[in-house]
Amino acid sequence: MTDLEAALRGAVRGEVGFDTTSRALTTMDASNYRRVPLGVVAPVDADDVAAVLEVCRARGVPVVARGGGTSIAGQATGTGIVLDFTRHMNRLVSLDPEARTAVVQPGLVLDRLQRAAAPHGLRFGPDPSTHSRCTLGGMIGNNSCGSHSVAWGTTADSVRELTVLTARGRRLRLGRDWAGAPEGLRELVDGDLARLRTGFPDLPRRISGYALDALLPENGADVARSFCGSEGTLGVLTEAVVRLVEAPRARALAVLGYADESGAARAAAGLLPLGPLTVEGMAVDLVPPTAAAGLPRGGAWLFVETGGETEADARARAEAVVRAADVVDALVVTDPAGQRALWRIREDASGTATRVPVGASRTGSGGGAEAWPGWEDCAVPPARLGDYLRDFRSLLAAHGLRGTPYGHFGDGCIHVRIDFDLLTAAGVVRFRRFSEELADLVVAHGGSLSGEHGDGQARAELLPRMYGEETVALFERAKAVWDPDDLLNPGMLVRPAPLDANLRFAVLPREPVDVEFGYPADGGDFSAAVRRCVGVAKCRTTSVAGSGVMCPSFRATGEEEHSTRGRAHLLHEMLAGELVTDGWRSTEVRDALDLCLSCKGCRSDCPVEVDMATYKAEFLHHHYAGRRRPAAHYAMGWLPVWLRWAARARVAPVVNALAAVRPLAAVAKRLGGIAGEREVPRLAGETFSRWWRRRQGATGGGGLVVLWPDTFTEHLSPSVGRAAVRVLEAAGLRVVLPPTLLRGRAVIGDGTSKSVLALLTARRGRVCCGLTYVSTGQLDRARAVMRRTLDLMAPVLETSAPVVVLEPSCAAALRTDLPELLHDDPRAARLAARVLTFAEALERHAPDWTPPAVDRPVTGQTHCHQHAVLGDTADRRLREAAGLTGELSGGCCGLAGNFGFEDGHYEVSAACAEDQLLPAVREAPDGAVVLADGFSCRTQLEQLAGVRGRHLAEVLAEALEGE
Repeated sequence: MTDLEAALRGAVRGEVGFDTTSRALTTMDASNYRRVPLGVVAPVDADDVAAVLEVCRARGVPVVARGGGTSIAGQATGTGIVLDFTRHMNRLVSLDPEARTAVVQPGLVLDRLQRAAAPHGLRFGPDPSTHSRCTLGGMIGNNSCGSHSVAWGTTADSVRELTVLTARGRRLRLGRDWAGAPEGLRELVDGDLARLRTGFPDLPRRISGYALDALLPENGADVARSFCGSEGTLGVLTEAVVRLVEAPRARALAVLGYADESGAARAAAGLLPLGPLTVEGMAVDLVPPTAAAGLPRGGAWLFVETGGETEADARARAEAVVRAADVVDALVVTDPAGQRALWRIREDASGTATRVPVGASRTGSGGGAEAWPGWEDCAVPPARLGDYLRDFRSLLAAHGLRGTPYGHFGDGCIHVRIDFDLLTAAGVVRFRRFSEELADLVVAHGGSLSGEHGDGQARAELLPRMYGEETVALFERAKAVWDPDDLLNPGMLVRPAPLDANLRFAVLPREPVDVEFGYPADGGDFSAAVRRCVGVAKCRTTSVAGSGVMCPSFRATGEEEHSTRGRAHLLHEMLAGELVTDGWRSTEVRDALDLCLSCKGCRSDCPVEVDMATYKAEFLHHHYAGRRRPAAHYAMGWLPVWLRWAARARVAPVVNALAAVRPLAAVAKRLGGIAGEREVPRLAGETFSRWWRRRQGATGGGGLVVLWPDTFTEHLSPSVGRAAVRVLEAAGLRVVLPPTLLRGRAVIGDGTSKSVLALLTARRGRVCCGLTYVSTGQLDRARAVMRRTLDLMAPVLETSAPVVVLEPSCAAALRTDLPELLHDDPRAARLAARVLTFAEALERHAPDWTPPAVDRPVTGQTHCHQHAVLGDTADRRLREAAGLTGELSGGCCGLAGNFGFEDGHYEVSAACAEDQLLPAVREAPDGAVVLADGFSCRTQLEQLAGVRGRHLAEVLAEALEGE
């Protein structure tokens, strides 16, 4: 233990982390930069903060305050001690509805404040797109804004008083009329009044530099306001009194379509006199094809929100906006759910923008070329935005770069991710040259280098171009007044590090890493896959919206280590080899991935589609190569083998009887690495395939569908398979099972053969998606199982027959894991393209069939793999047609295949179930059908709630019997 670590442990009550994991999790924020800290401290209160400052000051160790880690300019990283306020100092201290104020701690997430204020008809005005995970301390440090700043201003406009600690331990309460000003600050201002009155651009979004002009007498000598945007360089915030605003009772959203972004930009300023709440802009490049259908015609859009006392009032104001706007097309939405869906498109742009479409890129691969922040939020006067964008596009073209602007058009603030090459020396040189020229362009248009996210390392070096050397020297003097020892976040705002130093990519390997999966969206490069995570931290949200899933383990633990971002950062450090030094053998990475449920939620919910389930499987494969694995990998990973042996030996009754004897079951679970709290699922007395053979195979003369006998349906829930056959045949389809004989010309039929010669000359086999092997990282075995499956399915692939898979996790494995693991076998992609869910098969191949009327409410949860990979549109339509009303919840059940059965996972598994699934079931109306298409979901419901969940096929089959 170092002297610094020992001193901190002796001085503070909060957690002190000098371990590899704690440091690795805070090397990066959402910027292009990376710094390795000495350690991380999670202070319990202001006394802890003061103790940290005293210890660090005595040793000359820098201190960096960190909130949600979503800063885009690099100001939330540092080489000394990082203060993590999210763990303890995250409370809403009080809320006064009459005074319209709230007292908050710096680690409070904005959405928590908004939820507390909402019942009083109030809200905090600024709302960045990271509102579900950014903290009030970070917002004050950056002077954050958000989409409603045209109505409610910046964070500085919403601050009343700030309680801060200076680096030398003074506790100050900052406010107006010089309240809390450190000694020497007033003298500094009084000595340079002329410069302060003339040297600052008059902009709604001027965030760059220190807001020293707020200290002018005509501005109320507001020390709290001047502190906003100082990026943790002047003092450490411990508490804030913030102003709340009255939220409109009703809102309407006018989406205005324009031919291109320039047209939208030119129109934005003209809408401001109408008093909108937002004027946000984005172009078609950032809109996923699935979302574009919900937008009006055009190549770019303005999202203009209006408010009113009633829905009719809000709509009338939105329609007035439409009439005043010269648009290609327009849409007015008053339905809250419809507005949320449209706003999600805009909020996800910060992540979506990190992938430039391939067709428009010079370096693109399967998923688009990488694009990065760095010039994320310049702001110009709104009336000049159209001209600025024209010149900005010209500058991009001159440097051979591409980027898609979007953002706060009403404030003249533009976000853009640009496809800088930050991996080569030549690319970094171009990054610097472009940055210098763009800074000059912004200044020429009367703008600010930062309009929302602060200067950090990305722009501070260029501040003399905006303010001039003398004003920047004044900034340095102000920093010295507050922090004479340069202890707080050094290298930010004043005396900055070069904008091309400390780049996060410089430490990554230049050659592709040898891996098993194909990573088609990343050109086969695992490093590129890991680089997808840019730190926007949508995975750190504490609640899911709608059917969302990501990230259940973070919601259960609240630990960065168990978020998708945290795991991606650890993988980044593993590849870098500087902090995590043992590569694939890393215990730090293994432990972080241990609580990943492989739910695949990040594959769909993460704006940049980080696929941590695949990364986990890849890591486990390499980590355990040539070594003994955990017992659960053999017990659960090889589950298809054990179940087939039990079926062949016809010992299901014996196994079930033994499992019912608790001492025997306890021993078996301990040997198998299975959680002692879990009950062993009962084996079916008759497998689905055996029932199939007994009923004489396929019947009916309609279109042919191949029903996949997955391991769970085959051995544990054959009732699901029987129900599916009943429904599919009722819909006029001819159901068959896959071949089970490996020979020259297998037949499609009833899954077997009655030819004696064939039986003598062929090898018997069973199709399997390989899911259990993939989820435990046994990729060699998974590959062998998948190739055998492709051999068995060869005759099916020669036809046009669809493959219907009842278990969502197996369908997802066939759709994604199969072609990505067997990327060298064209048959894998062909089989993946054939896979349909139960509802998709009925919709596509029996479109005229009408399901039986069930006419009951439903509850339950959309399977996480279905949400992430398969989609549930067909299921929704089928439920609606059957009179099954209501919505299924999001999240993950928490059992997640082998995860919830593994020893040490029970508490997290149960917490995940309590997040969405179990409350939804408890709150369901009487008579509701509990839908759970996944075997894991049904098992979790039974074991934790004593509730029987049913597959949709079972519900429809039962209704058919009752007709």
